[in-house]
Amino acid sequence: MRFNKPYRFCFTILTILLLIQLVQGQQKNLKERIQGNPFEKLPSNIKQLTNFGERPDISPDNKKIVFVARTFGDIMSMDIAKNEIRCLTCHLSRAYFVRAFHLSNGDFILIGPEEFLNAAQGKKESLIWYMSAKKDAIPIKLGPTVSEGIAVSKNSLKIAYTEKVSDGKITDSKIIVAELDLNTGEPQLKNKKVVLETMSESCSLEAQDFFQDDAKLSFFCYVPNGLFDAQVLDLNTLKPMHISKDPSGFTEPEGVFPGGIYTAVESDRQCQWLGGKRGSSNIDIWKLKMDGTGNDMERLTFFNDYEGGKVSNPVIAKNGEFMALQAARSSDPPGMGRGILLFWFKKK
Repeated sequence: MRFNKPYRFCFTILTILLLIQLVQGQQKNLKERIQGNPFEKLPSNIKQLTNFGERPDISPDNKKIVFVARTFGDIMSMDIAKNEIRCLTCHLSRAYFVRAFHLSNGDFILIGPEEFLNAAQGKKESLIWYMSAKKDAIPIKLGPTVSEGIAVSKNSLKIAYTEKVSDGKITDSKIIVAELDLNTGEPQLKNKKVVLETMSESCSLEAQDFFQDDAKLSFFCYVPNGLFDAQVLDLNTLKPMHISKDPSGFTEPEGVFPGGIYTAVESDRQCQWLGGKRGSSNIDIWKLKMDGTGNDMERLTFFNDYEGGKVSNPVIAKNGEFMALQAARSSDPPGMGRGILLFWFKKK
């Protein structure tokens, strides 16, 4: 059957309206979250490695995962193939670490305060530490006081971190890129360069991940009311680009996929049809194309379909075959984890 132009136009409009109704109907069916435990029936491409731990990081050879046993705790390392865990810092008299990262040479960068008084002050006064991969190595303080997370290259000894100074009214937030020097005696950071700075209550910066041979850096701008704006910084031109374009939502960039076109993000976008409070309490992992439109997003996990469920802190393996992330509950504070998961992008 052939239609003339007016009828073809009407037919197209009718088809679009029917598709919209279908999508809305599917969303309506999911408006109430499911009761139950999402970790009892995991998809075939997801495996729970541990029932404790948080903030995973994958080694450059894709064979190990390093993670924090608990906030302000010890650093653990897991051999993925052998399913073996060993403690890297249990020989220390005190361990107050909040994050751990693999360096490209196999050593580690750790984040944590020198002394612990309380959680809020501990995160604000965290330091960067270098630790050799040798058994019973002692962490060496590199110096800078940093705010929250940092970016650590898997291709070089380059890192990016955030320094924040507040006068009580306005916060001066700076992202600094530096290189770790292991060749001149005591490890130290050299060639420090401020690559981005903002003095605004509406934007507090945090570096996330290097990509495209360390030529670009993903970061986010923390916006008041618990919202995050994902961005990318070209380290050659020092020009930032907004990639989430969701001013009323939470979109935090995490690990970048090989090729530098997509990044994994924590997002509350599913709250648009599931309901619930938007922000870090209701997040799942999505895949966002870093083209500046904010339109190309694919949902990867569905833990937040369950009442009280969420996952966070994804990191992508250098070979692109899997990611590591952490289990959590909606009621947990941001960053807290209750176990490490592996997510394969192809079903095993």
